[in-house]
Amino acid sequence: MQNKVQLLGISNAIVDILAQVTDEFLEDLKAQPGSMILIDELTASDLYKKLSVKKEMSGGSVANTIACFANFGGEAGYIGQVKNDSLGRIFVNDMRSLGVDVRLTPAENGSPTARSHVLITKDGQRTMQTYLGACTELAASDINQGTIGESGIILLEGYLWDIEDGRSIAEEAMKIKLKTKAQIVLSLSDSFCVERHHQAFKDIINQGIDIVFGNEDEAMALTETDSEEEMIKRLSSHTNILFVITRGEKGSLIIDGINIIQQKANYTNNVIDTTGAGDTYTAGFLYGLTQEKSLQECAQLGSWAASKVIQQVGARLDKTITQEYEI
Repeated sequence: MQNKVQLLGISNAIVDILAQVTDEFLEDLKAQPGSMILIDELTASDLYKKLSVKKEMSGGSVANTIACFANFGGEAGYIGQVKNDSLGRIFVNDMRSLGVDVRLTPAENGSPTARSHVLITKDGQRTMQTYLGACTELAASDINQGTIGESGIILLEGYLWDIEDGRSIAEEAMKIKLKTKAQIVLSLSDSFCVERHHQAFKDIINQGIDIVFGNEDEAMALTETDSEEEMIKRLSSHTNILFVITRGEKGSLIIDGINIIQQKANYTNNVIDTTGAGDTYTAGFLYGLTQEKSLQECAQLGSWAASKVIQQVGARLDKTITQEYEI
């Protein structure tokens, strides 16, 4: 692998364990359909044993974006912490099989590899029970010129701020930005994450973030507004930052200062699993950007990719699908 990539992701490394389940299965777990909760190591182990048929793959929001970016043909790298256990090896081998340059060696000590049990019911809804484990042990010392290398774009996820070294990790990435031509991209992760770290997000955005990705709820949480009009007004006041806001069936908004681009969603009535729609949109958009496409064309590619991923189980588009789109 070369040390030069178009896109490098830094995030919580999680193995997605995808399983089709019944409503009765969720009832037995006392799990609220559509909920996302954190569980401990013992609970995770017990739940894993109950899933007789499952699909295991590298996951986590930014890792999904990186994998999809690679499947579009982009040169991608990844930094995230896993342990040298069975799930950790699944994560690393899966990412490398896609051509992603995984830049951290799995840890020999510490917590087991993080895993998210994605329980999918027949209506396409996902209920997630996640054990964070080793991913929270990513350290600021892991972020340096050696691991970053020559990266055109560095993608950080908001969930990083939930771990002990999260803020320091972001600061190290910003230091490297100042020494290179890299762009820094922030994915807001979810609205609750924005609320937890509101001031920290505002601070780093003002320190030199180049692009921010989020959905409408996250953008409203960031701007502390309750209307789309006011949200757009506040985001457009940042003349040196590009905001990419996804809006589900309403499509997406690209806010580049006073230049506002609206992109329609690609409609499909074959919704199987909504896992990773936003992550896949981000991959398509950033791939278009690396190919020097216009912002409108980037948004079109993102919308197309999102519409494809929700028609399957899992948050990844296979190369046979990504190659259908003519860049």
